[in-house]
Amino acid sequence: MRTLLRLAPALVLAAPALAQAPLHDHPSPAPSDADPVLASLLAEALGKHPDIQKADAAVRMDQERIPQAGVLPDPSLSLGIQNDGFKELQIGKMETSYYSVAFTQPFPWPGKRGLRKEVAAAGVDLSEATRSRVLLGLEADVRRGYAALLLIRGQKVLLAQQAVFLEQSERLARTRYEVGQGSQGDLLRAQLELTRLKQATWSLEAEERSTLAGLNRLRQHDPADPIAITAALADLPEPVLLTPDQVEARSPELAGARASVRQTEKLLDLAKLDRRPDFAVTAGIMPRGSLDPMWQVGVSISLPIYGRHKQQRAVAEHEHHRRGQGAEVESVRTLLRQRTEERTIQIETLRRTRDLYREGLLVQSEANFKSSLAQYEAGRAPFLGALEALNGWVGDQGAYLQTLAQLQAQYIALSEAALGPTASVSGGSLASASLSTGAAAPIAATSAKVPGKAQDSGPAAMKM
Repeated sequence: MRTLLRLAPALVLAAPALAQAPLHDHPSPAPSDADPVLASLLAEALGKHPDIQKADAAVRMDQERIPQAGVLPDPSLSLGIQNDGFKELQIGKMETSYYSVAFTQPFPWPGKRGLRKEVAAAGVDLSEATRSRVLLGLEADVRRGYAALLLIRGQKVLLAQQAVFLEQSERLARTRYEVGQGSQGDLLRAQLELTRLKQATWSLEAEERSTLAGLNRLRQHDPADPIAITAALADLPEPVLLTPDQVEARSPELAGARASVRQTEKLLDLAKLDRRPDFAVTAGIMPRGSLDPMWQVGVSISLPIYGRHKQQRAVAEHEHHRRGQGAEVESVRTLLRQRTEERTIQIETLRRTRDLYREGLLVQSEANFKSSLAQYEAGRAPFLGALEALNGWVGDQGAYLQTLAQLQAQYIALSEAALGPTASVSGGSLASASLSTGAAAPIAATSAKVPGKAQDSGPAAMKM
């Protein structure tokens, strides 16, 4: 029996090691493309999601408007008859009686057609910005879901390690109690912790199923389809900091706001040209039966006589719109700079925290746990001390996993160029961005809409 008591702590410490290598002893991060599971999830989501198909169709629709905008207005054909008197047709008898066929072609003032094409082309840029936001948002959602799944499965492994210890400690406490070297309270406490562990495991399993359903929705699969993952959270690539200029170049909202400014400027130029008259050329022939036919050619000019209340008001309208769009560009740019700075700070802080866990906290926590267990086995420390040391070690391992997940969340938000708060990876639950609701938010103060993402720059609270 004494031999069993001396060997039990060694078995307890060996069991978690057999279940999984220590979390602080991990391989170097691999590039994102080296993870075949993540690459497959991204390929399926980006290739099948209906939001992308919708955005592609919107771009093609706006592209079809460009040639339409540059075409002349449709001509008109007029048919008529002119007759002298009401008693009978006088065509061929009277010189002023005839049939008439006239063709009229309107011609806008020079430059208007070109400006309309440029307005339509700016609309394509807005649609492209919308499509970019959908792509960035969908990719970010997949990466967040994948990180959340890795976090949950890492937590499940950690709970499995804890369960191995608690089962071994329950047997050890029972043996010590039976030989009169321990108390019944130690045995009851070990049993209580095992029961609590079951509850935590069930909660993680529910979160895993929910996260799995979310990932399967993104790749258009059945919610219960399994996703086989062999990587760990520590295997995800090292986040790479992007400069503010790089983030601005990726931002669909900023691109959309700038495209809206260009479109408004062209609309302003077009409104100014609307103060100029348009023309129409008419050509017609009037057959007169046996008499020689008549013909006519004419030019008509529109008269913008209500320009003070119409055209000038339109110019003023677009002037105000242009000023507002210019302010929108600056607002988006400064907010993007703020979010970039916030996320950069968070990434740098999380990196230091991660390194502190790897180089100090996890090693110290494990050493404290081993020491407490050895003292309990020797009868120099109570069971409660060993249990608290175990909980401390498990808590540090869990906090390390949360730090890794939070680091990924900040990097994903930085790459996504999100204007809103950063979505947090909390166990298995993700605060999804553009595709969680399918709602569209304006990419700029224009008629174009882009699915927006609500993400935060501050530290994401990731819970076990």
